[in-house]
Amino acid sequence: MTNRSKNKSHMLSPLTAFSRIVGCVCLLASVNAVFAAADQPGSRHFDFAQLSPNDSFTAERGYGFDRGTHPEGAKSFYFSVAVPEGSYRVTVVFGDDTVASDTTVKAETRQLMVERAVTQPGESVPRDFIVNVRNSQVPPPEKNAPGGSAVVLNDREIGLLRWDDKLTLEFDGPAPHVRSVAIAPVTVPTIFLIGDSTVTDQPYEPGASWGQMLPRFFQPEIAVANHAESGETMKSFISGLRLAKVLSQMKAGDYLFIQFGHNDEKKNWPQTYVEAHTTYKAYLRAFIAEARLRQATPVLVTSMQRRTFDAQGKIKNTHGDYPAAVREVAREDNVALIDLDRMSVAFYEALGPAIAPLAFSAEGKDITHHDNYGAYELAKCVVQGIRDAKLPLAHLIVDDFKGFDPAHPDAPESFTLAASPARSNVTPRGN
Repeated sequence: MTNRSKNKSHMLSPLTAFSRIVGCVCLLASVNAVFAAADQPGSRHFDFAQLSPNDSFTAERGYGFDRGTHPEGAKSFYFSVAVPEGSYRVTVVFGDDTVASDTTVKAETRQLMVERAVTQPGESVPRDFIVNVRNSQVPPPEKNAPGGSAVVLNDREIGLLRWDDKLTLEFDGPAPHVRSVAIAPVTVPTIFLIGDSTVTDQPYEPGASWGQMLPRFFQPEIAVANHAESGETMKSFISGLRLAKVLSQMKAGDYLFIQFGHNDEKKNWPQTYVEAHTTYKAYLRAFIAEARLRQATPVLVTSMQRRTFDAQGKIKNTHGDYPAAVREVAREDNVALIDLDRMSVAFYEALGPAIAPLAFSAEGKDITHHDNYGAYELAKCVVQGIRDAKLPLAHLIVDDFKGFDPAHPDAPESFTLAASPARSNVTPRGN
């Protein structure tokens, strides 16, 4: 826990006095924000000054520091609260009485929520964001009806934070300091993401995908529920009851972002292979119809390309006719399209063969999956695509997003994101 300094009776300099006044004002604002959240039914408030390192999460306690961590110097730590599945407004008050803080927040399985909340000694800064929590249970089918009661998880998903019965926050950065956490259930529009390893919340450094970066770019008035998973296809999304899980939670006003192709195109996977111009388009249309039936808005996303340069420094198309098939369905069925295929080509070619590996996992040895930098840039492509498509949720994009041109990406050397403590060199499923 953070040490708290006692008040001293000596004279304060004008600058110090002013800083403390500002800190008091910010603290009052943060307290008001916390109390506002705490007034809602089902809300909970946790003052970290009242917790000890021994207050670890247990099912009986229902809250506490998690995964063998607690606030300790510059180390990352986790805090969890047992909650029913649903969406929650989380209010974190950052700061410390005696030292500056620099904190990045991720939720569940490394979803980026707050990028660098910085405070000065004595300052308090509140930040709100929305976290979607889910478990693997599916409403059971009626008597004698086909179906199942749970998503068929693969062995790598067992024990992941995104499938449990608690809301978990991960605090990273060079100086993570938190005063309090408040959570309250909310009903807000939800962006459901479905797809494969290039979309999913990758659980370990150095891997990352654009879906887990997306929450950072939205105001706290919409939830991002990332149901994508490594190795998945449209057929397996149905047979594994992943689509059933999404549809069981979908409501009018929600969005369904659909990005498949990396695995669907594999002829060596005969159980889930789909041909580009026939079954691939038919399955896309089935997913679109299911969303529209529930008055949700479907959005098609073409798969980003792999990092395969030709001798002229141009990206080769490794997806065949599949991106074109997505564009055809979008045009023929009047569905919004985010062309991540073309944007990723512009992004990789702007970096060039020598620099582009810096956007990919395994120190560039992986030509398909991305690291934090690559995932962040592709998320910005998706956000720009939302704006270009004039989707209604575009008004919920954060104010500090000024637009993005993938042909002029952020320089890799200028990108920093506080790393998560969990690391693995195991390649994503389906690779």
